[in-house]
Amino acid sequence: MTDPRVVSREEWLAARLKLLAQEKEVTRMQDAVTAQRRELPMVRIDKEYMFEGPAGSARLVDLFEGRRQLIVYHFMFDPSWEEGCPSCSFAVDNIGRLGHLHASDTAFVIVSRAPSPKIEKFRARMGWTIPWYSSAGTDFNYDFHVTNDESVAPVEYNYKDKATLEREGIAYLGAGEAHGLSVFFREDDAVFHTYSTYGRGPEFLLSTYHYLDLTPLGRQRYVNEFPYYDTYSDEAGHSHHEPGCH
Repeated sequence: MTDPRVVSREEWLAARLKLLAQEKEVTRMQDAVTAQRRELPMVRIDKEYMFEGPAGSARLVDLFEGRRQLIVYHFMFDPSWEEGCPSCSFAVDNIGRLGHLHASDTAFVIVSRAPSPKIEKFRARMGWTIPWYSSAGTDFNYDFHVTNDESVAPVEYNYKDKATLEREGIAYLGAGEAHGLSVFFREDDAVFHTYSTYGRGPEFLLSTYHYLDLTPLGRQRYVNEFPYYDTYSDEAGHSHHEPGCH
């Protein structure tokens, strides 16, 4: 091989040990940030949101299924679309067994603005069993800034207002559907909002990325370049399918 990265075992070990020190530092920093996240204050949710799911109507507190904690993945699925967002689909494909979360008193659900029949049709196609609720007709998506429409509420995404988004050249993030993840805590029937993250924040869900990060070729494509899993044209993962959203 002529690749300049090909070296002796001794040179490789020296480079690996240098990287290991950096990896350990990142791990320590991540532990510190995670501890701070757990200590964030909470805001009580007083608004009554009603969702539609396979079993009918449900309140926000019902989404906990009796558990104390709830993680909501805000999945981009505009009511006018026939399919859910490919990028969000890639994320949901990477979610493992929910039983491990349930054993830790934590529920996980998906919420989108699309009507329940469209959600159920798409979920059946993708083979997912994760609870998925429609927030159609509610303020939920707008209140948690994963749907932006100035006629409904002031624009905000990833804690940036419209002026900031425009100044940073990312004004497109302030229109229409966006993805995110929110966390809630329950005490009896009282629900509290503890955390939300947007942009690259939910990237930890993408286990495929973490595997690829271990390899020389890396991620190879941006998240919105991954097609629906059932449209890969061959085992190498090449596809001519065009993503429908960003």
